[in-house]
Amino acid sequence: MAVKKIELEIVALSHSITQTNSYAVVLGEKNGFRRIPIVIGGSEAQAIAVALEKINATRPLTHDLMKNLFMAFDVQLHEVIISHVEAGVFFSNLVCSTQNNTIDIDSRTSDALALAVRFGCPIYTYDSILKEAGILMEDDGNRKSPKTITSESDEHTDLKLLSIEELESLLVEVLEQEDYITAIAIRDEIKNQKKR
Repeated sequence: MAVKKIELEIVALSHSITQTNSYAVVLGEKNGFRRIPIVIGGSEAQAIAVALEKINATRPLTHDLMKNLFMAFDVQLHEVIISHVEAGVFFSNLVCSTQNNTIDIDSRTSDALALAVRFGCPIYTYDSILKEAGILMEDDGNRKSPKTITSESDEHTDLKLLSIEELESLLVEVLEQEDYITAIAIRDEIKNQKKR
């Protein structure tokens, strides 16, 4: 009997509370209340954030390059499966196909998620993974688009004190440095100030 897959979605991306210079991507059960927090590196968090927020990078990032290669060689990415967890490390597979066959490609979960967001393909796991590594959340009735959360210790936490002109100038600066996570926070603060 086949094991039933459970679809997940990215519900948040934030600085990791437990590990310095790391981030956490939080995956949520699509029709449920269980969540899986996964610690990832800064560049992978940036790659996911850029795709989630639909920010156009000045040059293709690594995962954009991977998508371009897939497309150039007519390889389809159908789904990402978080297949198992060992000692807190999540293992994933990319389920891909060419004209002739379907293959599973081993992948770091952070890379798999960055590609899934770019391809718009579903992310799955199994009930056993959710039981082992998941957290049950209360239903807050608040199912919106994924949240990108910046750390309170971030050097740009005083964004509220800056004018729109200063924020726009800072946005140009951080985009030139390819700091897309900070760019998202600045962009959101500009939107908030324009609403006032």
